[in-house]
Amino acid sequence: MSDIGWTAASDLLARHGLALVRVDDHAPIPGSYWGEPEAGVIGHSVYARGDTPVHSLLHEACHLIVAPAGRRAQIHTDASDSQAEEDATCYLQIVLADLLPGVGGERLCRNMDAWGYTFRLGSARAWFEHDASDAREWLVLRGLLPAAIR
Repeated sequence: MSDIGWTAASDLLARHGLALVRVDDHAPIPGSYWGEPEAGVIGHSVYARGDTPVHSLLHEACHLIVAPAGRRAQIHTDASDSQAEEDATCYLQIVLADLLPGVGGERLCRNMDAWGYTFRLGSARAWFEHDASDAREWLVLRGLLPAAIR
């Protein structure tokens, strides 16, 4: 996060009704499923530090974005509801990366691969381009995919 700054990420999350909460360096990250430095989620808030990977921030934020409104407020640490929701989360985080200056979908896919995300086609980019029609459709049906890429 320290490489891209906080303003654009905070503004992006705010457009989806979420708050980005900056955690002090070396402090525990509330709601982190994977532990520091990975982002955490509690209700409508996403928690991150300067060393939190951008893909982690976007992934956790997207879990909240795709969660039904009634469930979102109840989420604490573990946001996943189903494999379909997980796939939609991965797809949306790649899309939203293009809205963050200095990030973009290409960089995000490389970071996802380096972190250890696994996809049938061997990489996040290959999955996104050739094997994610179900995730895209899931998002479209719920009105969660920006119109520009529908």
